[in-house]
Amino acid sequence: MVIIPTLLIIFLLVLYYKKQLKAHRIYMEELRQSNINQIDRMNGRQFEEYLGALYQSFGYQTEVTKASGDFGADLILKNNNETILVQAKRYSSKVGLQAVQEIVAAKGYYSANHAWVVTNNYFTEPARKLANANDVLLIDRDLLIKLSAQVNRQNEKQPTNLEQSSY
Repeated sequence: MVIIPTLLIIFLLVLYYKKQLKAHRIYMEELRQSNINQIDRMNGRQFEEYLGALYQSFGYQTEVTKASGDFGADLILKNNNETILVQAKRYSSKVGLQAVQEIVAAKGYYSANHAWVVTNNYFTEPARKLANANDVLLIDRDLLIKLSAQVNRQNEKQPTNLEQSSY
């Protein structure tokens, strides 16, 4: 009688392990396709421009704001009648409260519909709490990897100009 529960537990552990292994493989493929190592080597302005190109791939009209005097918004995204402000933080450590405070202020200044903070790193817990209280979307390293990999997969599927031309 002890054998059946033991076999069931072993079976469930094997299923769990297989699921974790599959999730790890998917994450590693997304990581490979995301170019996150290149993103980590960018300076702040390059990161802003990269995000502009990334969001253009998703159909947004993008504007990278001037380097200073931007009132806390590094990018302005437009889609239909919605305006989204983005605070871009290419950091080697976690992003704190200040980034969320800046984008909240910018949202009011620009009368935007939405506010996002995007980083190649992660967010502190206080930043998460403040963002949640102010309806600010936080895009951390893991989500950035997924978004970048998605665009890179789309680009790989599109034929090049040479493939499109007929001889």
